[in-house]
Amino acid sequence: MGDKAVFLDRDGIINELVYYPEQGIVDSPFTPEQLRLTPSAVEAVNRFHGLGFKVIVISNQPGMAKGHFDEPTFDLIRTRMRESLRKGNAYLDDEYYCFHHPNGVREKYRVVCDCRKPRPGLILRAAKDHGITLAESFFVGDGIVDVKAGREAGCKTVLVASANGLLLKLLKEQDAEPNYLVKTLEEATRTVEKFAEPHRTKRIREKLTGSNSASRRIDPHA
Repeated sequence: MGDKAVFLDRDGIINELVYYPEQGIVDSPFTPEQLRLTPSAVEAVNRFHGLGFKVIVISNQPGMAKGHFDEPTFDLIRTRMRESLRKGNAYLDDEYYCFHHPNGVREKYRVVCDCRKPRPGLILRAAKDHGITLAESFFVGDGIVDVKAGREAGCKTVLVASANGLLLKLLKEQDAEPNYLVKTLEEATRTVEKFAEPHRTKRIREKLTGSNSASRRIDPHA
């Protein structure tokens, strides 16, 4: 039996999305100064670790392919994220990013790949690297691609989103209905916690029972 993990999308889950009025779009932070953690990020990461999960980021970052930022700038954004989490004594076990986009302006990243969600490539790579049992793991994200990637990899999926009629219709049409639909990361944390606690209690009980049984077998006075 391997370890278990909570895989987290990054933008909109760990850090806030950014509105760019000039382009009229909401997107990832393009500079370190734009990165702000979501209100529940630190608490969620700490609670997941407390439940015995590794916490691993799985994120599409097509801004690299589109020329919104370069490699050094992205490293600074990652550093700011980690430092912001560290202020709350939170940390990530690892981060996996896909920089590709089939219509990217940078030829290096203009690629059709197996790591861009909804493909599960990054999740499978992380599972192999860290010895993760995917059936006992969760993917928490705010997009349909997160649900699809998590399902294809074999994880339980938690979608953080407002349950409007259009979203529910799209989830059904695209065969991307998550195991759980919640409104906030805090609710997602409680969902994972409810699932994990009975399993953790059972494992502790089994260990104690096994230990007591072993003691009885070797006790010459029994």
